[in-house]
Amino acid sequence: MSVIKLSEENADFFERVYAVVKLIPEGRATSYGAIANYLGAKRSARMVGWAMNAVHNRPDIPAHRVVNRMGMLSGKMHFNPPEAMEQKLAKEGIKVENDQIVDFKTVNWDPATELGW
Repeated sequence: MSVIKLSEENADFFERVYAVVKLIPEGRATSYGAIANYLGAKRSARMVGWAMNAVHNRPDIPAHRVVNRMGMLSGKMHFNPPEAMEQKLAKEGIKVENDQIVDFKTVNWDPATELGW
């Protein structure tokens, strides 16, 4: 996957986000900003968040693996019930305390590093 800059010609930003999210391995997590950076839209972490908020009718997208840069489950309110995000992470062996992934650095998956530029 090559880096694609966000522009009017690239209206499929959400689909590109979903393509990256599908590549996050089980037992790993990444941040909205890391995905935005990989897609060449470094300042678009919030837009990645919007893409994750819109994905609840897509069970093929592991949205629970996308958190904020500190490992906080900032999108949990978009799961039904909100505890589902933590439960899915726990099933994959990721420990969460107080809505934050414990030692996020050990499970962090950076697409720029893992997939290369």
